[in-house]
Amino acid sequence: MEHFTRHGPGDVQGEPVVHGDEYTGFIVDCYAVGARPGNNHLLYDSAFLSRPKGTDKSGLAGRIGLFEAFGPCRFGGWARGGEIFTDPWGLGFAYEYQPGEPMGRPPRTPVLRIMATEENQASNVYDTVFFNLTDDDCPLFYVPGVDAGKSRVLLPGGGSVIPSTASSASKDGGRETWLCLDESHLYNTPELRQMYKTVTRNLRKRKKVAGTWYLETTTMFAVGEDSMAERTFVEAQSILEGRKRGNPRLLYDHRWGECADLFDEEALRAALEEAYGDAKAWMDIDGLVDEFLDTRNDVVDSRRYFLNAQSAAADAWLTANEWDAAGRPDRALVDKDVVTLGFDGSRDSDATVLVACRVSDGHLELLHCQEPPEALPGATAKLSKAARKRTVRDDDEFDDDAINTMAVQWQVDRVAVDLAVAEAMKRFEVVGFYCDPALWQEYVDAWTATYGDKMKVKATQGRPLEWWTNRPKPMVTALERFYDALVVKALSFTPAADRTGRVAELARTLRRHALNARRRPSRAGLQIGKDFPKSPRRIDAVMAAVLAFEARGDAVAAGVQTRKRKSYAAKRIR
Repeated sequence: MEHFTRHGPGDVQGEPVVHGDEYTGFIVDCYAVGARPGNNHLLYDSAFLSRPKGTDKSGLAGRIGLFEAFGPCRFGGWARGGEIFTDPWGLGFAYEYQPGEPMGRPPRTPVLRIMATEENQASNVYDTVFFNLTDDDCPLFYVPGVDAGKSRVLLPGGGSVIPSTASSASKDGGRETWLCLDESHLYNTPELRQMYKTVTRNLRKRKKVAGTWYLETTTMFAVGEDSMAERTFVEAQSILEGRKRGNPRLLYDHRWGECADLFDEEALRAALEEAYGDAKAWMDIDGLVDEFLDTRNDVVDSRRYFLNAQSAAADAWLTANEWDAAGRPDRALVDKDVVTLGFDGSRDSDATVLVACRVSDGHLELLHCQEPPEALPGATAKLSKAARKRTVRDDDEFDDDAINTMAVQWQVDRVAVDLAVAEAMKRFEVVGFYCDPALWQEYVDAWTATYGDKMKVKATQGRPLEWWTNRPKPMVTALERFYDALVVKALSFTPAADRTGRVAELARTLRRHALNARRRPSRAGLQIGKDFPKSPRRIDAVMAAVLAFEARGDAVAAGVQTRKRKSYAAKRIR
Protein backbone atom coordinates (compact mmCIF):
# COMPACT_ATOMS: atom_id res chain seq x y z
CA MET A 1 0.00 0.00 0.00
CA GLU A 2 2.81 2.41 0.84
CA HIS A 3 4.51 1.70 -2.49
CA PHE A 4 1.47 2.07 -4.74
CA THR A 5 -0.94 4.48 -3.04
CA ARG A 6 -0.98 8.21 -2.33
CA HIS A 7 -3.12 10.25 0.03
CA GLY A 8 -6.45 11.21 -1.50
CA PRO A 9 -8.17 14.62 -1.55
CA GLY A 10 -7.43 16.79 1.47
CA ASP A 11 -4.59 18.63 3.14
CA VAL A 12 -1.98 16.03 2.11
CA GLN A 13 -3.36 15.10 -1.31
CA GLY A 14 -0.85 13.29 -3.48
CA GLU A 15 1.75 12.82 -0.73
CA PRO A 16 3.28 9.38 -0.10
CA VAL A 17 1.63 7.16 2.50
CA VAL A 18 3.54 5.99 5.58
CA HIS A 19 1.52 3.92 8.06
CA GLY A 20 2.60 4.05 11.69
CA ASP A 21 2.74 1.02 13.94
CA GLU A 22 -0.93 1.47 14.90
CA TYR A 23 -2.49 1.21 11.44
CA THR A 24 0.16 -1.26 10.27
CA GLY A 25 -0.87 -3.55 13.11
CA PHE A 26 -4.54 -3.20 12.19
CA ILE A 27 -3.86 -4.06 8.53
CA VAL A 28 -1.80 -7.11 9.52
CA ASP A 29 -4.62 -8.28 11.79
CA CYS A 30 -7.17 -7.87 8.98
CA TYR A 31 -5.22 -10.34 6.85
CA ALA A 32 -4.34 -12.88 9.54
CA VAL A 33 -4.75 -16.48 8.37
CA GLY A 34 -5.04 -19.83 10.11
CA ALA A 35 -1.81 -21.73 10.53
CA ARG A 36 -3.22 -25.27 10.32
CA PRO A 37 -3.29 -27.23 7.03
CA GLY A 38 -6.70 -26.95 5.45
CA ASN A 39 -7.51 -23.85 7.52
CA ASN A 40 -5.47 -21.22 5.70
CA HIS A 41 -8.31 -18.78 5.18
CA LEU A 42 -8.74 -15.35 6.76
CA LEU A 43 -9.37 -15.57 10.49
CA TYR A 44 -11.80 -12.63 10.41
CA ASP A 45 -14.77 -12.06 8.13
CA SER A 46 -15.40 -8.57 9.51
CA ALA A 47 -13.17 -5.84 10.92
CA PHE A 48 -14.22 -2.79 12.92
CA LEU A 49 -12.01 0.29 13.19
CA SER A 50 -13.19 2.99 15.63
CA ARG A 51 -11.14 6.19 15.87
CA PRO A 52 -11.78 9.90 16.57
CA LYS A 53 -12.43 12.35 13.78
CA GLY A 54 -9.41 13.39 11.75
CA THR A 55 -7.47 10.11 12.00
CA ASP A 56 -7.66 9.24 8.28
CA LYS A 57 -10.01 6.27 8.79
CA SER A 58 -11.65 6.77 5.42
CA GLY A 59 -8.28 7.17 3.71
CA LEU A 60 -7.10 3.91 5.22
CA ALA A 61 -10.31 2.21 4.07
CA GLY A 62 -9.69 3.51 0.55
CA ARG A 63 -6.14 2.14 0.55
CA ILE A 64 -7.33 -1.26 1.79
CA GLY A 65 -9.91 -1.15 -1.01
CA LEU A 66 -7.17 -0.55 -3.59
CA PHE A 67 -5.20 -3.46 -2.14
CA GLU A 68 -8.34 -5.62 -2.44
CA ALA A 69 -8.73 -4.54 -6.07
CA PHE A 70 -5.13 -4.96 -7.27
CA GLY A 71 -2.91 -6.50 -4.58
CA PRO A 72 -1.94 -10.00 -3.40
CA CYS A 73 -4.65 -9.91 -0.72
CA ARG A 74 -5.55 -13.62 -0.51
CA PHE A 75 -3.56 -16.55 0.83
CA GLY A 76 -1.42 -18.20 -1.82
CA GLY A 77 0.54 -20.81 0.13
CA TRP A 78 3.41 -20.96 2.61
CA ALA A 79 6.83 -19.79 1.45
CA ARG A 80 9.81 -22.06 1.48
CA GLY A 81 12.00 -19.00 1.23
CA GLY A 82 13.34 -17.15 -1.77
CA GLU A 83 10.05 -16.82 -3.65
CA ILE A 84 9.66 -13.32 -5.10
CA PHE A 85 6.44 -11.42 -5.69
CA THR A 86 6.64 -8.72 -8.38
CA ASP A 87 3.83 -6.51 -9.56
CA PRO A 88 2.42 -7.70 -12.91
CA TRP A 89 2.56 -4.21 -14.45
CA GLY A 90 6.30 -3.61 -14.17
CA LEU A 91 5.91 -0.69 -11.77
CA GLY A 92 8.92 -1.55 -9.64
CA PHE A 93 7.55 -3.50 -6.70
CA ALA A 94 9.26 -6.71 -5.57
CA TYR A 95 9.18 -8.66 -2.30
CA GLU A 96 11.20 -11.75 -1.38
CA TYR A 97 9.41 -14.10 1.01
CA GLN A 98 11.19 -15.57 4.00
CA PRO A 99 10.76 -19.24 4.97
CA GLY A 100 7.37 -19.85 6.62
CA GLU A 101 5.75 -16.60 5.53
CA PRO A 102 2.25 -16.69 4.04
CA MET A 103 2.40 -15.71 0.39
CA GLY A 104 -0.26 -13.60 -1.31
CA ARG A 105 -2.18 -13.80 -4.55
CA PRO A 106 -4.67 -11.42 -6.18
CA PRO A 107 -8.38 -12.29 -5.85
CA ARG A 108 -10.33 -13.64 -8.80
CA THR A 109 -12.76 -11.07 -10.22
CA PRO A 110 -12.77 -8.71 -7.23
CA VAL A 111 -16.04 -6.88 -6.70
CA LEU A 112 -15.83 -4.08 -4.14
CA ARG A 113 -18.72 -2.06 -2.75
CA ILE A 114 -18.21 1.11 -0.70
CA MET A 115 -21.30 1.88 1.36
CA ALA A 116 -22.41 5.07 3.05
CA THR A 117 -25.53 6.84 4.26
CA GLU A 118 -25.46 9.32 1.38
CA GLU A 119 -23.48 9.99 -1.78
CA ASN A 120 -21.24 12.65 -0.21
CA GLN A 121 -20.32 10.29 2.62
CA ALA A 122 -19.42 7.51 0.17
CA SER A 123 -16.98 9.86 -1.54
CA ASN A 124 -14.79 10.01 1.59
CA VAL A 125 -13.55 6.50 0.79
CA TYR A 126 -14.25 6.34 -2.92
CA ASP A 127 -12.43 9.61 -3.64
CA THR A 128 -9.20 8.03 -2.39
CA VAL A 129 -9.74 5.15 -4.81
CA PHE A 130 -10.68 7.45 -7.70
CA PHE A 131 -7.76 9.84 -7.12
CA ASN A 132 -5.19 7.05 -7.09
CA LEU A 133 -6.50 5.69 -10.38
CA THR A 134 -6.83 9.00 -12.25
CA ASP A 135 -3.94 11.23 -11.11
CA ASP A 136 -0.84 10.70 -13.23
CA ASP A 137 1.45 11.25 -10.24
CA CYS A 138 0.06 8.06 -8.64
CA PRO A 139 1.60 4.68 -9.55
CA LEU A 140 -1.79 2.96 -9.96
CA PHE A 141 -2.65 5.42 -12.75
CA TYR A 142 -0.39 3.32 -14.98
CA VAL A 143 -2.17 0.00 -14.39
CA PRO A 144 -3.53 -0.94 -17.83
CA GLY A 145 -7.17 -1.80 -18.44
CA VAL A 146 -8.69 0.35 -15.68
CA ASP A 147 -11.76 2.43 -16.49
CA ALA A 148 -12.28 4.84 -13.56
CA GLY A 149 -15.34 7.04 -13.34
CA LYS A 150 -17.05 9.09 -10.65
CA SER A 151 -19.78 6.48 -10.21
CA ARG A 152 -17.80 3.23 -10.66
CA VAL A 153 -14.43 1.70 -11.50
CA LEU A 154 -14.17 -1.20 -13.96
CA LEU A 155 -11.17 -3.37 -13.19
CA PRO A 156 -9.08 -5.46 -15.58
CA GLY A 157 -10.51 -8.96 -15.84
CA GLY A 158 -14.11 -8.02 -15.10
CA GLY A 159 -14.05 -6.76 -11.51
CA SER A 160 -15.45 -3.46 -10.24
CA VAL A 161 -15.49 -0.89 -7.45
CA ILE A 162 -18.90 0.69 -6.79
CA PRO A 163 -19.87 3.43 -4.31
CA SER A 164 -23.40 2.82 -3.01
CA THR A 165 -26.08 4.14 -0.69
CA ALA A 166 -29.15 2.48 0.80
CA SER A 167 -31.33 3.24 -2.20
CA SER A 168 -28.87 1.76 -4.70
CA ALA A 169 -28.05 -1.37 -2.66
CA SER A 170 -31.54 -2.33 -1.55
CA LYS A 171 -31.78 -5.31 -3.87
CA ASP A 172 -30.20 -8.73 -3.42
CA GLY A 173 -27.90 -10.16 -6.04
CA GLY A 174 -24.48 -8.69 -5.23
CA ARG A 175 -21.35 -10.80 -5.69
CA GLU A 176 -18.95 -8.72 -3.58
CA THR A 177 -15.56 -9.94 -2.39
CA TRP A 178 -15.02 -6.95 -0.09
CA LEU A 179 -17.28 -4.37 1.44
CA CYS A 180 -16.59 -1.07 3.20
CA LEU A 181 -19.19 0.46 5.53
CA ASP A 182 -17.96 3.95 6.34
CA GLU A 183 -19.15 5.80 9.47
CA SER A 184 -21.45 2.99 10.64
CA HIS A 185 -22.49 5.07 13.67
CA LEU A 186 -24.80 6.84 11.19
CA TYR A 187 -26.56 3.59 10.21
CA ASN A 188 -29.36 4.22 12.70
CA THR A 189 -32.57 4.04 10.66
CA PRO A 190 -34.56 0.97 9.52
CA GLU A 191 -33.52 1.54 5.89
CA LEU A 192 -29.82 1.81 6.72
CA ARG A 193 -29.85 -1.16 9.07
CA GLN A 194 -31.56 -3.22 6.37
CA MET A 195 -28.96 -2.06 3.86
CA TYR A 196 -26.19 -3.21 6.19
CA LYS A 197 -27.73 -6.66 6.53
CA THR A 198 -28.40 -7.01 2.81
CA VAL A 199 -24.89 -6.20 1.62
CA THR A 200 -23.10 -8.18 4.34
CA ARG A 201 -25.32 -11.17 3.59
CA ASN A 202 -24.32 -10.95 -0.06
CA LEU A 203 -20.70 -11.70 0.89
CA ARG A 204 -21.78 -15.25 1.78
CA LYS A 205 -22.67 -15.93 -1.85
CA ARG A 206 -19.05 -16.15 -2.98
CA LYS A 207 -17.17 -19.40 -2.53
CA LYS A 208 -14.95 -19.87 0.49
CA VAL A 209 -11.82 -19.48 -1.61
CA ALA A 210 -12.84 -15.88 -2.37
CA GLY A 211 -12.09 -14.96 1.27
CA THR A 212 -14.84 -12.36 1.47
CA TRP A 213 -14.84 -9.92 4.38
CA TYR A 214 -16.00 -6.42 5.24
CA LEU A 215 -14.65 -3.38 7.01
CA GLU A 216 -16.53 -0.94 9.25
CA THR A 217 -14.96 2.44 10.00
CA THR A 218 -16.58 4.76 12.47
CA THR A 219 -16.37 7.35 15.19
CA MET A 220 -18.01 6.53 18.52
CA PHE A 221 -21.75 5.94 18.22
CA ALA A 222 -24.43 7.78 20.16
CA VAL A 223 -25.68 5.37 22.82
CA GLY A 224 -29.31 4.41 22.40
CA GLU A 225 -29.62 5.16 18.67
CA ASP A 226 -29.22 1.44 17.92
CA SER A 227 -26.85 2.14 15.06
CA MET A 228 -24.94 -0.70 13.42
CA ALA A 229 -21.78 0.55 15.13
CA GLU A 230 -23.57 0.15 18.48
CA ARG A 231 -24.71 -3.34 17.51
CA THR A 232 -21.13 -4.27 16.60
CA PHE A 233 -20.02 -2.93 19.99
CA VAL A 234 -22.59 -5.19 21.70
CA GLU A 235 -21.34 -8.12 19.61
CA ALA A 236 -17.76 -7.42 20.71
CA GLN A 237 -18.87 -7.28 24.35
CA SER A 238 -20.56 -10.66 23.95
CA ILE A 239 -17.35 -12.16 22.60
CA LEU A 240 -15.23 -10.57 25.33
CA GLU A 241 -17.50 -11.86 28.08
CA GLY A 242 -17.75 -15.37 26.66
CA ARG A 243 -21.46 -15.13 25.84
CA LYS A 244 -21.02 -15.66 22.10
CA ARG A 245 -21.59 -19.15 20.79
CA GLY A 246 -19.74 -20.53 17.80
CA ASN A 247 -16.43 -19.26 16.42
CA PRO A 248 -16.29 -15.44 16.64
CA ARG A 249 -14.74 -13.90 13.53
CA LEU A 250 -14.91 -10.20 14.39
CA LEU A 251 -11.76 -8.07 14.57
CA TYR A 252 -12.70 -5.17 16.89
CA ASP A 253 -10.22 -2.28 17.14
CA HIS A 254 -11.43 0.67 19.21
CA ARG A 255 -9.14 3.40 20.54
CA TRP A 256 -10.38 6.10 22.90
CA GLY A 257 -9.36 8.44 25.70
CA GLU A 258 -10.89 8.85 29.15
CA CYS A 259 -11.01 12.11 31.08
CA ALA A 260 -13.20 12.42 34.18
CA ASP A 261 -12.67 16.18 34.53
CA LEU A 262 -12.83 17.92 31.16
CA PHE A 263 -11.77 21.20 32.79
CA ASP A 264 -8.42 19.67 33.78
CA GLU A 265 -6.48 20.74 30.69
CA GLU A 266 -3.47 18.53 31.38
CA ALA A 267 -5.64 15.44 31.85
CA LEU A 268 -7.73 16.32 28.80
CA ARG A 269 -4.64 16.76 26.62
CA ALA A 270 -3.32 13.36 27.76
CA ALA A 271 -6.68 11.75 26.99
CA LEU A 272 -6.75 13.28 23.51
CA GLU A 273 -3.22 12.07 22.78
CA GLU A 274 -4.25 8.58 23.89
CA ALA A 275 -7.34 8.67 21.68
CA TYR A 276 -5.47 9.88 18.60
CA GLY A 277 -2.50 7.55 18.94
CA ASP A 278 -0.23 7.87 15.88
CA ALA A 279 -2.55 10.56 14.48
CA LYS A 280 -1.47 13.01 17.20
CA ALA A 281 1.55 13.69 14.99
CA TRP A 282 -0.63 15.71 12.59
CA MET A 283 -3.57 16.72 14.80
CA ASP A 284 -3.77 20.08 16.60
CA ILE A 285 -4.21 18.76 20.13
CA ASP A 286 -4.20 22.25 21.66
CA GLY A 287 -7.00 23.24 19.28
CA LEU A 288 -9.01 20.21 20.37
CA VAL A 289 -8.55 21.21 24.03
CA ASP A 290 -10.01 24.59 23.14
CA GLU A 291 -12.91 22.79 21.42
CA PHE A 292 -13.85 21.16 24.73
CA LEU A 293 -13.52 24.39 26.71
CA ASP A 294 -15.69 26.39 24.28
CA THR A 295 -19.04 26.69 26.07
CA ARG A 296 -20.85 26.94 22.74
CA ASN A 297 -20.05 23.29 21.99
CA ASP A 298 -21.89 20.23 23.25
CA VAL A 299 -19.54 18.39 25.60
CA VAL A 300 -21.25 15.06 24.89
CA ASP A 301 -20.61 15.46 21.17
CA SER A 302 -17.02 16.59 21.74
CA ARG A 303 -16.38 13.55 23.93
CA ARG A 304 -17.76 11.26 21.20
CA TYR A 305 -16.07 12.87 18.22
CA PHE A 306 -12.65 13.71 19.63
CA LEU A 307 -12.09 11.38 22.59
CA ASN A 308 -13.98 8.62 20.75
CA ALA A 309 -15.39 7.73 24.16
CA GLN A 310 -18.77 6.24 24.91
CA SER A 311 -21.26 8.80 26.16
CA ALA A 312 -24.46 8.04 27.97
CA ALA A 313 -27.81 7.87 26.23
CA ALA A 314 -30.02 10.90 26.74
CA ASP A 315 -32.15 8.95 29.23
CA ALA A 316 -29.33 6.92 30.84
CA TRP A 317 -29.59 6.44 34.58
CA LEU A 318 -25.80 6.34 35.01
CA THR A 319 -22.91 7.57 32.90
CA ALA A 320 -19.75 5.59 32.30
CA ASN A 321 -17.73 8.23 34.16
CA GLU A 322 -20.01 8.06 37.20
CA TRP A 323 -19.76 4.29 37.32
CA ASP A 324 -16.04 3.99 36.61
CA ALA A 325 -15.16 6.66 39.19
CA ALA A 326 -16.42 4.32 41.93
CA GLY A 327 -13.97 1.55 40.98
CA ARG A 328 -11.67 0.49 43.82
CA PRO A 329 -9.10 -2.21 42.99
CA ASP A 330 -8.00 -2.41 46.63
CA ARG A 331 -11.36 -3.49 48.07
CA ALA A 332 -12.07 -6.97 46.73
CA LEU A 333 -14.30 -9.13 48.90
CA VAL A 334 -12.57 -11.79 50.98
CA ASP A 335 -13.80 -14.85 52.83
CA LYS A 336 -15.70 -14.26 56.07
CA ASP A 337 -16.63 -10.68 55.14
CA VAL A 338 -19.93 -9.49 56.58
CA VAL A 339 -22.13 -8.96 53.53
CA THR A 340 -25.67 -8.60 52.31
CA LEU A 341 -26.97 -10.26 49.14
CA GLY A 342 -29.29 -9.12 46.37
CA PHE A 343 -31.00 -11.44 43.89
CA ASP A 344 -32.92 -10.81 40.66
CA GLY A 345 -34.02 -13.79 38.59
CA SER A 346 -35.55 -14.78 35.28
CA ARG A 347 -36.43 -17.97 33.46
CA ASP A 348 -35.14 -17.49 29.94
CA SER A 349 -35.20 -14.03 28.35
CA ASP A 350 -33.37 -11.99 31.00
CA ALA A 351 -30.44 -12.54 33.34
CA THR A 352 -30.45 -14.22 36.74
CA VAL A 353 -27.92 -12.65 39.09
CA LEU A 354 -26.63 -12.71 42.66
CA VAL A 355 -24.73 -9.71 44.06
CA ALA A 356 -22.92 -9.26 47.38
CA CYS A 357 -22.34 -5.98 49.19
CA ARG A 358 -19.90 -5.65 52.10
CA VAL A 359 -21.58 -3.97 55.05
CA SER A 360 -18.52 -2.10 56.31
CA ASP A 361 -17.84 -0.06 53.17
CA GLY A 362 -20.53 -0.77 50.56
CA HIS A 363 -18.23 -2.67 48.18
CA LEU A 364 -20.19 -4.62 45.54
CA GLU A 365 -19.32 -7.83 43.74
CA LEU A 366 -21.31 -9.83 41.20
CA LEU A 367 -21.08 -13.43 42.41
CA HIS A 368 -23.17 -15.28 39.85
CA CYS A 369 -24.81 -14.44 36.54
CA GLN A 370 -26.63 -16.43 33.89
CA GLU A 371 -28.01 -14.74 30.80
CA PRO A 372 -29.03 -16.04 27.38
CA PRO A 373 -26.16 -16.48 24.94
CA GLU A 374 -26.14 -14.04 22.06
CA ALA A 375 -26.53 -16.73 19.40
CA LEU A 376 -27.87 -20.25 19.37
CA PRO A 377 -26.46 -22.30 16.47
CA GLY A 378 -28.85 -24.67 14.79
CA ALA A 379 -31.91 -22.81 15.99
CA THR A 380 -35.05 -23.72 14.10
CA ALA A 381 -37.92 -22.29 16.12
CA LYS A 382 -39.44 -19.17 14.63
CA LEU A 383 -41.60 -16.54 16.25
CA SER A 384 -44.93 -15.71 14.70
CA LYS A 385 -45.50 -12.24 13.28
CA ALA A 386 -47.62 -11.39 16.30
CA ALA A 387 -44.90 -12.59 18.67
CA ARG A 388 -42.32 -10.69 16.66
CA LYS A 389 -44.28 -7.47 17.11
CA ARG A 390 -44.38 -8.09 20.83
CA THR A 391 -40.66 -8.87 20.88
CA VAL A 392 -39.06 -6.02 18.96
CA ARG A 393 -39.67 -2.36 18.34
CA ASP A 394 -41.70 -1.32 15.34
CA ASP A 395 -38.74 0.42 13.71
CA ASP A 396 -36.43 -2.58 14.07
CA GLU A 397 -35.71 -5.42 11.70
CA PHE A 398 -34.15 -8.62 12.95
CA ASP A 399 -33.01 -11.32 10.57
CA ASP A 400 -33.96 -14.94 11.08
CA ASP A 401 -30.94 -15.68 13.27
CA ALA A 402 -31.85 -12.84 15.63
CA ILE A 403 -35.47 -14.00 15.79
CA ASN A 404 -34.33 -17.55 16.49
CA THR A 405 -32.13 -16.29 19.29
CA MET A 406 -35.12 -14.61 20.90
CA ALA A 407 -37.18 -17.79 20.74
CA VAL A 408 -37.53 -19.63 24.02
CA GLN A 409 -34.77 -22.23 23.83
CA TRP A 410 -32.43 -21.33 26.68
CA GLN A 411 -33.30 -21.87 30.32
CA VAL A 412 -31.62 -20.76 33.52
CA ASP A 413 -29.81 -23.53 35.38
CA ARG A 414 -31.68 -23.17 38.65
CA VAL A 415 -29.59 -25.81 40.40
CA ALA A 416 -26.48 -23.75 39.66
CA VAL A 417 -28.18 -20.65 41.10
CA ASP A 418 -29.12 -22.56 44.25
CA LEU A 419 -25.53 -23.75 44.61
CA ALA A 420 -24.25 -20.19 44.14
CA VAL A 421 -26.47 -19.01 47.00
CA ALA A 422 -25.26 -21.87 49.21
CA GLU A 423 -21.64 -21.05 48.36
CA ALA A 424 -22.16 -17.39 49.25
CA MET A 425 -23.70 -18.37 52.58
CA LYS A 426 -20.71 -20.60 53.26
CA ARG A 427 -18.07 -18.12 52.12
CA PHE A 428 -19.40 -14.98 53.81
CA GLU A 429 -21.23 -14.00 56.95
CA VAL A 430 -24.51 -13.00 55.34
CA VAL A 431 -26.65 -10.71 57.48
CA GLY A 432 -29.30 -9.81 54.90
CA PHE A 433 -30.60 -11.29 51.66
CA TYR A 434 -33.16 -9.34 49.58
CA CYS A 435 -34.71 -11.18 46.64
CA ASP A 436 -37.18 -10.13 43.99
CA PRO A 437 -39.30 -13.32 44.13
CA ALA A 438 -40.99 -12.92 40.74
CA LEU A 439 -40.64 -16.25 38.83
CA TRP A 440 -38.54 -17.62 41.69
CA GLN A 441 -41.07 -17.85 44.53
CA GLU A 442 -40.45 -21.56 45.17
CA TYR A 443 -36.71 -21.04 45.57
CA VAL A 444 -37.12 -17.90 47.65
CA ASP A 445 -39.43 -19.86 49.96
CA ALA A 446 -36.78 -22.59 50.26
CA TRP A 447 -34.03 -20.03 50.95
CA THR A 448 -36.26 -18.41 53.55
CA ALA A 449 -36.75 -21.74 55.31
CA THR A 450 -33.01 -22.46 55.25
CA TYR A 451 -31.46 -19.05 55.86
CA GLY A 452 -34.25 -16.72 57.00
CA ASP A 453 -33.71 -17.09 60.75
CA LYS A 454 -30.00 -16.25 60.35
CA MET A 455 -30.62 -12.86 58.77
CA LYS A 456 -29.95 -9.84 60.98
CA VAL A 457 -32.02 -7.61 58.69
CA LYS A 458 -35.25 -8.67 57.06
CA ALA A 459 -37.46 -7.34 54.29
CA THR A 460 -40.47 -8.11 56.53
CA GLN A 461 -40.79 -10.24 59.62
CA GLY A 462 -42.99 -12.78 57.91
CA ARG A 463 -41.08 -12.80 54.61
CA PRO A 464 -37.49 -11.83 55.49
CA LEU A 465 -36.08 -12.40 51.97
CA GLU A 466 -38.91 -11.07 49.79
CA TRP A 467 -38.26 -7.59 48.44
CA TRP A 468 -40.64 -6.98 45.54
CA THR A 469 -39.21 -4.53 42.98
CA ASN A 470 -42.69 -3.79 41.57
CA ARG A 471 -43.51 -1.55 44.55
CA PRO A 472 -42.99 1.99 43.18
CA LYS A 473 -42.28 3.99 46.35
CA PRO A 474 -39.79 1.60 48.01
CA MET A 475 -38.07 1.07 44.66
CA VAL A 476 -37.72 4.81 44.04
CA THR A 477 -36.18 5.23 47.51
CA ALA A 478 -33.75 2.33 46.98
CA LEU A 479 -32.66 3.70 43.60
CA GLU A 480 -32.11 7.17 45.02
CA ARG A 481 -30.00 5.74 47.85
CA PHE A 482 -27.90 3.71 45.40
CA TYR A 483 -27.37 6.58 42.94
CA ASP A 484 -26.47 9.12 45.65
CA ALA A 485 -23.97 6.68 47.18
CA LEU A 486 -22.40 6.04 43.77
CA VAL A 487 -21.95 9.75 43.05
CA VAL A 488 -20.25 10.45 46.39
CA LYS A 489 -18.31 7.14 46.18
CA ALA A 490 -20.00 5.66 49.26
CA LEU A 491 -20.23 2.42 47.31
CA SER A 492 -17.57 0.77 45.18
CA PHE A 493 -16.59 -2.28 43.15
CA THR A 494 -13.39 -3.83 41.84
CA PRO A 495 -12.86 -2.83 38.17
CA ALA A 496 -12.66 -5.58 35.55
CA ALA A 497 -9.19 -4.38 34.52
CA ASP A 498 -7.89 -5.44 37.95
CA ARG A 499 -9.33 -8.95 37.71
CA THR A 500 -8.85 -12.02 35.57
CA GLY A 501 -10.89 -14.90 34.23
CA ARG A 502 -14.49 -15.41 35.28
CA VAL A 503 -14.25 -12.71 37.95
CA ALA A 504 -13.30 -10.13 35.30
CA GLU A 505 -16.21 -11.26 33.11
CA LEU A 506 -18.63 -10.77 36.00
CA ALA A 507 -17.22 -7.30 36.68
CA ARG A 508 -17.73 -6.33 33.03
CA THR A 509 -21.26 -7.71 33.18
CA LEU A 510 -22.13 -5.60 36.21
CA ARG A 511 -20.83 -2.50 34.45
CA ARG A 512 -22.69 -3.31 31.24
CA HIS A 513 -25.99 -3.83 33.05
CA ALA A 514 -25.52 -0.62 35.04
CA LEU A 515 -24.92 1.44 31.89
CA ASN A 516 -27.88 -0.19 30.13
CA ALA A 517 -30.36 1.18 32.69
CA ARG A 518 -32.63 3.99 31.51
CA ARG A 519 -34.50 6.56 33.58
CA ARG A 520 -38.23 5.90 33.82
CA PRO A 521 -40.15 8.71 35.57
CA SER A 522 -43.30 7.64 37.41
CA ARG A 523 -45.81 9.16 39.79
CA ALA A 524 -43.79 7.77 42.68
CA GLY A 525 -40.53 9.22 41.38
CA LEU A 526 -37.65 8.09 39.20
CA GLN A 527 -37.43 4.39 38.43
CA ILE A 528 -35.28 2.49 35.90
CA GLY A 529 -35.94 0.10 33.05
CA LYS A 530 -34.52 -1.26 29.81
CA ASP A 531 -34.41 0.85 26.65
CA PHE A 532 -37.47 -1.08 25.45
CA PRO A 533 -39.40 -3.94 27.09
CA LYS A 534 -37.90 -6.93 25.26
CA SER A 535 -34.48 -5.39 24.72
CA PRO A 536 -31.47 -7.74 24.89
CA ARG A 537 -29.64 -4.96 26.79
CA ARG A 538 -30.26 -6.30 30.28
CA ILE A 539 -30.19 -4.49 33.63
CA ASP A 540 -30.75 -7.37 36.07
CA ALA A 541 -27.27 -7.20 37.62
CA VAL A 542 -27.65 -3.56 38.65
CA MET A 543 -31.15 -4.32 40.02
CA ALA A 544 -29.63 -7.05 42.19
CA ALA A 545 -26.88 -4.61 43.22
CA VAL A 546 -29.54 -2.11 44.30
CA LEU A 547 -31.23 -4.80 46.43
CA ALA A 548 -27.91 -5.82 48.00
CA PHE A 549 -27.08 -2.18 48.75
CA GLU A 550 -30.56 -1.60 50.19
CA ALA A 551 -30.08 -4.57 52.52
CA ARG A 552 -26.68 -3.15 53.45
CA GLY A 553 -28.31 0.19 54.32
CA ASP A 554 -30.76 -1.58 56.61
CA ALA A 555 -27.88 -3.49 58.19
CA VAL A 556 -25.95 -0.28 58.88
CA ALA A 557 -29.09 1.29 60.36
CA ALA A 558 -29.48 -1.76 62.59
CA GLY A 559 -25.88 -1.48 63.79
CA VAL A 560 -24.65 -4.59 62.00
CA GLN A 561 -21.20 -3.39 60.96
CA THR A 562 -18.66 -6.13 61.59
CA ARG A 563 -18.51 -9.75 62.61
CA LYS A 564 -19.01 -10.38 66.27
CA ARG A 565 -15.78 -11.10 68.07
CA LYS A 566 -15.46 -13.54 70.87
CA SER A 567 -15.32 -11.86 74.28
CA TYR A 568 -12.99 -12.97 77.03
CA ALA A 569 -13.39 -12.40 80.75
CA ALA A 570 -10.42 -10.76 82.46
CA LYS A 571 -8.41 -12.98 84.74
CA ARG A 572 -6.39 -11.89 87.72
CA ILE A 573 -2.79 -12.99 87.57
CA ARG A 574 -1.18 -13.61 90.97
